[in-house]
Amino acid sequence: MMKHIAACIALGVLSLTASARANNWITFEGKDGPGKGKHIVFISGDEEYRSEEGLPMMAKLLSQRHGFTCTVLFSLGSDGTIDPNKGDSVEGIEALDTADLCITLLRFRHWPDDKMKHFDDYLKSGKPIIALRTSTHAFNNDKNSAYAKYAYNAAKDTGWQGGFGRQVLGETWVNHWGSHKHEATKGIIADAAKNDPLLRGVADLFVTTDVYEAHPIEGVKVLVNGQVLKGMEPTDAPADYKKKTAKGVEQGVNEPMQPIAWTNEYKNESGKSNKVLAMTMGAATDLVNEGLRRFIVNAAYAFTGLDVPDKADVTIVGDYHPTFYGFKGFKTGVKPGDLELK
Repeated sequence: MMKHIAACIALGVLSLTASARANNWITFEGKDGPGKGKHIVFISGDEEYRSEEGLPMMAKLLSQRHGFTCTVLFSLGSDGTIDPNKGDSVEGIEALDTADLCITLLRFRHWPDDKMKHFDDYLKSGKPIIALRTSTHAFNNDKNSAYAKYAYNAAKDTGWQGGFGRQVLGETWVNHWGSHKHEATKGIIADAAKNDPLLRGVADLFVTTDVYEAHPIEGVKVLVNGQVLKGMEPTDAPADYKKKTAKGVEQGVNEPMQPIAWTNEYKNESGKSNKVLAMTMGAATDLVNEGLRRFIVNAAYAFTGLDVPDKADVTIVGDYHPTFYGFKGFKTGVKPGDLELK
């Protein structure tokens, strides 16, 4: 036990007592592997796409297969159980102070300013971010907050129109493009990205979530486009109807396809640059897909200064049976400590 605590202190991930850590968030210490000594902080917090299930699975994978020490943070209710509907809650955010990489799946969070400060400081440090699914609209901060500009719908006069999503990741919330819960997505690797290290060994990208409409800012590199399918199976044919964009322009739903994964380099106000991978995939059910898991693992390597493997091991650790996405569908009564490796 003392060795465990000492190791956590050395990594800077234990800011409270060991028992408080186990009760409020969870850390998977890295086994031997290229990521040994690197610390990844996962922040879950969305009401719909079951990040509280998918991110712990990825944390186990990266810690046990690749050596990264991984801390997973959650939104908690007053009883200490995981409650994604608590948009003002994020426990253990101090772990970001010593993180080498942050991976998020957030939606409309409105954390208190003392919590937001740790996220803002992380961004200003120039460290990398991998942002999944609804992280394009991660924040819905109060207008009186010192961090009001982070809100997904921040106005132009804030200097951050579109908030964290648009300014840092490259896009904020726009619209569902495919039919939600009825039309799944096939990932088509962009021609210009076929040799990108982040896509090394990645094939057969298929996710159950729909394509979002997205028009990323100038300068991003589109890695994957999303082909809207006629149904929810990978063998379904591409959809072929027309639809009006958020700007009122009619186009074929797959003509052209919408970008669903891209990289950006955000030059922050401290004069440093953050490497960013943003993708509109990432629900817990999406992560059943081997190609998507490898995509994220590859980015974790690249963004922490490691060589990307030819074909990273993305075998899931333990059982993984994710809940289908939807509001009011999260598993109740679960505490972070219940997710410890058995």
